[in-house]
Amino acid sequence: MRILKSRAVRAVTAALAVGMIATGCASERGKDGDKGGDKDTFVFAGAGDPGSLDPALASDGETFRVTRQAFEALLEHESGGTKLVGGLAESWSGNDAGTVWTFNLRKGVKFHDGEPFNAAAVCANYDHWFNWKGTYQTSAVSYYWQKIMGGFAKNEDKETPKANYKSCTAKDENTAVIEVHEPSANLPGGFSLQALAIHSPKAIKEYAKQAVSGKGDAITYPKYSQEAGTVAGTGPYKIVKWNKGNKEVTLERFDDYWGEKAKVKNLVFRTIATEEGRRQALQAGDVHGYDFVSPADVKTLEQGGFQVPTRDVFNLFYVGMTQEKNPALKKLEVRQAIAHAIDRENLVKTQLPEGGKVATQFMPDTVAGWSDKVKTYPHDTNKAKQLLAAAGESKLKVEFCYPTEVTRPYMPAPQDMFELMKADLEKAGITVTPKPLKWAPDYVDATEAGACALHMLGWTGDFNDGYNFIGTWFAKYDKQWGFKEARVFDAVNAGSKVGDPAQRVGAYKKANEAIMEYLPGLPISSSPPAIAFAKDVNPPKVSPLTQEYFSEVSFK
Repeated sequence: MRILKSRAVRAVTAALAVGMIATGCASERGKDGDKGGDKDTFVFAGAGDPGSLDPALASDGETFRVTRQAFEALLEHESGGTKLVGGLAESWSGNDAGTVWTFNLRKGVKFHDGEPFNAAAVCANYDHWFNWKGTYQTSAVSYYWQKIMGGFAKNEDKETPKANYKSCTAKDENTAVIEVHEPSANLPGGFSLQALAIHSPKAIKEYAKQAVSGKGDAITYPKYSQEAGTVAGTGPYKIVKWNKGNKEVTLERFDDYWGEKAKVKNLVFRTIATEEGRRQALQAGDVHGYDFVSPADVKTLEQGGFQVPTRDVFNLFYVGMTQEKNPALKKLEVRQAIAHAIDRENLVKTQLPEGGKVATQFMPDTVAGWSDKVKTYPHDTNKAKQLLAAAGESKLKVEFCYPTEVTRPYMPAPQDMFELMKADLEKAGITVTPKPLKWAPDYVDATEAGACALHMLGWTGDFNDGYNFIGTWFAKYDKQWGFKEARVFDAVNAGSKVGDPAQRVGAYKKANEAIMEYLPGLPISSSPPAIAFAKDVNPPKVSPLTQEYFSEVSFK
């Protein structure tokens, strides 16, 4: 899952800023004054607003948390795990070349608008995305389509990747066949993404009457994606209201759902930006659960009788180094010095929840492709000083950006984590200039544009394939890193088109070794983010992918 907040979210945030000022405390009770006594309604607090009710236009976790309850993809992940299982497809298979994917679809499935689900509906969606034009082709709007399927029927920008999607054919009513030009490490995992969830063909026709417009940070999203009423999926809930003033999205149980019906009738996602605000809302009974629990609050909540399950580790926190922003970072000795200077063990011990681990490479050890042979950089201040001297950079000065007003699964307290790393770097003789930036849009824009010499970011995996981690950052030149090293790019891409899983994993291991030898940045840690629920709740199975299914929720 893309942890950078999408421009969709930024645009909506900016547009709503004035209206939200008047809403008061985000943790106040709903308009009916409910303090959690209504057993027909489950209220969950997230850290940020969704950006769109159409998941195809999004790339952020807060949007997908909402849409996942209403939309389903061809494939899904088992509840609480990372194993691919059937979603709208009961079963699937790929040819030996990895270029033809056949999906045997579930029968008797209906969309929320009453339309039947079938193979023609699947192809209507994929062809709809493939034929996007204009602003739809910007990465801010179609991030995941481009990551998984490449470009479009007719690319309008030379920087847009070549299309890998070839066609979708309705072989019969319940069999859809999707073909791609070349095998990809992103498949079949990509078929499970919310951004590729299936919409009603009738709704798609309505979508076509509206369009995304603008560019950069001035993108205007279509009306249908900003209010309930048009979008229609097949999930256990349907979206019925988005009250932007109250920062709430309301979903209602879909009684014609093909599978097990949702246990609670109404589901409300409420945005409460601060961790403290979310915790207080839970303790006051204003919400029944919230995400991104501060490690410091876990014991307090548990002692108060609240439930605080911890997800398995499936994320990575790192310090990025942008070589084009500071020429000294082009020197390997300088990058190595920074790596040795930062005391990652102390950071994990003091800032992360129990189960946090120091990262040795740019993927957690729970992902196939992790290597035990990478070059390591243990904390050693004296060695850092020696490396700086050898590079002629004993008086190195570097700007270090960090985000404010945000909490992420891998980064529970950004400023505290920054201060620890700043102190470590200064002990090695590096002069650090702090640059705090509001998460959206300032920090996101700055890191994407390569405007920060050092910065803090991370990633939570979309599916269990190593390319979903290393391919996200190091498959080609990226302004965020500002380097052009064919040896790294070639190593990362070597496994991306290998069909045999064992060979692919071997290629990923070699890629991790090449990356850590070059050291474009420093992987810091992987951690198990916690999620909290009220005493009277039977919570859903928690997911390492942060893909909880709230239809599983009930009250005791």
